[in-house]
This record gives sequence, structure tokens and C-alpha cells, in this order.
Amino acid sequence: MTHFPDTPACRTALEVATEYHTPSLLNHSIRAYLFAAAYGREHGIGFDDELLFVSSMLHDIGLTPQFDSHTVPFEEAGGHVAWVFGAGAGWPVERRVRAAEVIIRHMWDEVPVEQDPEGHLLELSTGMDISGRRTDEIPSGVRADVLARYPRLDIAKEFTACVTDQGARKPDSVAGRFVRSGVAERIAANPLDR
Repeated sequence: MTHFPDTPACRTALEVATEYHTPSLLNHSIRAYLFAAAYGREHGIGFDDELLFVSSMLHDIGLTPQFDSHTVPFEEAGGHVAWVFGAGAGWPVERRVRAAEVIIRHMWDEVPVEQDPEGHLLELSTGMDISGRRTDEIPSGVRADVLARYPRLDIAKEFTACVTDQGARKPDSVAGRFVRSGVAERIAANPLDR
């Protein structure tokens, strides 16, 4: 039920995420992929499994101290990391651009599935995992299994601190808008933490 695609790029993306993320952020990235893939399969959404997995592993890398940019929002910094990662993986330019797009779009309010199925799924699953949006749509067996294997640890506290910091330093970013709209309260009320 909870498996990862087994390609060199996926194994390396997991290695990178494990090296640079805290345990909470790593588990969040894994849950984001597993919730997205399960939702996509259950709803008949065709998606590129490798692209979704790599993007899931790298989507918050711009929050880590080593990749935090003082000039661009964290999702854009993560998109740049994904482009470089894709170059190292031997991906063609178009696929590198897609990975960057998926990561940048995960912070959109909504990503149209017909325009970008991987971006749609990552935006949906990160919202489920961080702010508790639409958690009732996570397949129940998947939800219990994923939370048992990849517990939430300190993600609510850690992510609230990260997004608050990003919003303060980059007030014109999506993170800044999220902070002003009460994301800390939504995170604290996430039903996945009950």
C-alpha cells in the first residue's frame, strides 16, 4: 500500500531529503507523496510517479538552512534545486522544468488537474498534511498506515515556525499571505494530529 517508485532518481531524491530535512520535514515529504499517489490512483488521475516522488521529496528543501534563499520564496528556491537535481539525474530540460513547476505550484491555492496533475496532487496532499484541508479524502486505510509508518513528530510546530519566518522575511510571498490569513491556527487544528 505504501511504496515508493524504484528509480535511480527516486532513490537519490530520498537520499537528498534524508540528508537535509529534519525528521519531521522528511516524514512530511514522504506523507505528501503517499497521500498524493493514493488520492491520484483512487480518483483515476494519471500522473508521472517518478516526477511526483522527486518533487515531493524536494518541495520544502528551500526551508532548510542550506537552501534557504534570501531573494526568492522557499518554493521557488526548491524549484531551482529540483532543476539542478534533474540535470544531475540526466533528465531533459523539459522534465527539469516540470519538477520546478510542480514544486512552485504546490503553494498555489489550487492547481488545475488537467493543466498539471503532479502539481495538483502535491498541492492537495501538502494542504492535507500541513493544514488539515480535505483530510477526509485521504483513503482511510492509507491514512492509518502512512501515519503509523511516518509519524507527524513535530511537523506542526516546526512548519509553523518555518512559514512564519519565511512570511516575516518575505512578506510579499505566498508564505507571507498564508501567515496573514491564519495558517498557524489551521495547522494547530489539523485533524491528523488528533
